[in-house]
Amino acid sequence: MLSHQQFLDQIVLLSSLPIYFYIIPLEVVLSHFNGWKFYSWKETLINIYLNIVNAGINLLLMGFALMVLIFFSGYSLHIDWNPILYWFILFLCEDFMFWLEHFVDHNVRLFWAVHVTHHSSEEYNLTTGFRSSVFMPLYRYLYFIPVVLLNFRPIDILFMYAITQIYGILVHTQHFKKSPRWLAYIFVTPAHHRVHHASNIPYLDKNMGMVLIIWDRIFGTFADELPAEKVRYGLTKQVAKPYHPTHIIFHEWQAISQDLKKSKRWSDRLRYLFMPPGWSHDGSTQTAKQLQQKNSATKAHNA
Repeated sequence: MLSHQQFLDQIVLLSSLPIYFYIIPLEVVLSHFNGWKFYSWKETLINIYLNIVNAGINLLLMGFALMVLIFFSGYSLHIDWNPILYWFILFLCEDFMFWLEHFVDHNVRLFWAVHVTHHSSEEYNLTTGFRSSVFMPLYRYLYFIPVVLLNFRPIDILFMYAITQIYGILVHTQHFKKSPRWLAYIFVTPAHHRVHHASNIPYLDKNMGMVLIIWDRIFGTFADELPAEKVRYGLTKQVAKPYHPTHIIFHEWQAISQDLKKSKRWSDRLRYLFMPPGWSHDGSTQTAKQLQQKNSATKAHNA
């Protein structure tokens, strides 16, 4: 007899099998025979490597994360959820908390140092979805504590996250150019997520959602993929050694360390940790918002 957790794990495993065994090889074949050049061996291998490192850390910490959530479940509100409403509201709560985590990852440099590996590839394909922020398991579960306090079972929260992650992987593709308007208004589409992975200034820090794009529309982080602004994938400043097994993970930490050393005031050192990426005490580098404001001003001046 399978336990509740084992049963949910089996469902997630079966649900993800098409990704591993059918969809990715299909995209590789289509890319090769159509000359799309979506894949290269080096980038694909580094994506797999980062996913393996992430999976190892996640496996080590999963029991601890579950224990933390179970502890907080002892303080949850006594809400008697309708069985159908339970799963719908859980999905909404989990998806919103992912958006919030993702927003923080992009706007607090300490967390961007973890998340940056996911954005560092200049290629964009289904294996990019597995290009993990390897240290995210260290803190990701903390975002689920408010959901636990609403009387959702910890194991169900982790199950829902696993299911929505499958969707999050599927949108990492260049194959689908357009989606129906009604779908694109509610759900994250491949076009939305291509914008999210772009290094173009207008696209920076946009479209943070995993499944629902409505959070970005509500909180002002939404951007359409524009024909006049062709997506360039990767970072605004590319990684010096993109295939080095440790540099690809720690390069932003090294950059933070250098900034801390040149800072004379403790207040500036704290800002280098907690302000958005690109902040500098002397204005030598700029945040995404500053770059976008400058870009908009330039366009308005030239109009």
